[in-house]
Amino acid sequence: MKLARYGQAGQEKPAAIDDQGIARDLSAIVSDISGDVLTQAGRAALAKLDLAALPALPADSRIGAAVAGVGKFICVGLNFRDHAAETDADIPTQPIIFMKATTAICGPNDDTIIPRGSVKTDWEVELGVVIGDVARDVSVEQAMQHVAGYVLINDLSEREFQLEHGGQWVKGKSCDSFGPIGPWLLTADEVADPQNLAMWLDVNGHRYQDGSSANMVFGVAELVSHISRYMTLMPGDIISTGTPAGVGLGQNPPKYLKAGDIVHLGIEGLGTQHHRMVNA
Repeated sequence: MKLARYGQAGQEKPAAIDDQGIARDLSAIVSDISGDVLTQAGRAALAKLDLAALPALPADSRIGAAVAGVGKFICVGLNFRDHAAETDADIPTQPIIFMKATTAICGPNDDTIIPRGSVKTDWEVELGVVIGDVARDVSVEQAMQHVAGYVLINDLSEREFQLEHGGQWVKGKSCDSFGPIGPWLLTADEVADPQNLAMWLDVNGHRYQDGSSANMVFGVAELVSHISRYMTLMPGDIISTGTPAGVGLGQNPPKYLKAGDIVHLGIEGLGTQHHRMVNA
């Protein structure tokens, strides 16, 4: 099932997308795509619905972030072998974990705001894992039982803020609009193998990233298990699992985004995003 949210920012309605691509309004059934709706029980209840009997949302509606009420936005650094290589970094022996502020979350086609003073705003296509059931110190073997589904994420990054402003990556990851999520959440039962998904990203029509989740150092099950050892994962928490090679920082010379640039990205089965760069 594809779950999504449609409407103006702050006024989104929960939706399920039917087999014809029509967004069906779920607002009479659930309050939002969040919390208990994402648990195994919540997803099972939605799967029983006759979507054709639900009203259609306007086709030209803005698409909001696919998940509401995100409590934790957890990111994994250097989790693709080719990306570690392009940045001259060692392949991690344990997952590198950092946070992105939830205020960075926005819709999949919203403008990206280049922050004041930025000269190194960069792109990163990433596979997002949405937690469904509470995960607390779970094993690798149990981990996938706690996954609600998957989303497309652009883990936008300001490299000067990230690497030159005191050593905390979160500074370069958390600017407003740096966390577009969606266009939809694809439930876990619809993804045969999250470790075999094609991923790509274009800037102004030029392909910079062309990879696969098969190149991840630590797979989804390993990440959920590892992170849940250090913090309890709650329904609606998101893990952004890392990016393949081809980021702006890895170009020779490095290339960064400027106002007017258009970024287009996608992951197999998870849809596409389209962002226009604008100055703050």
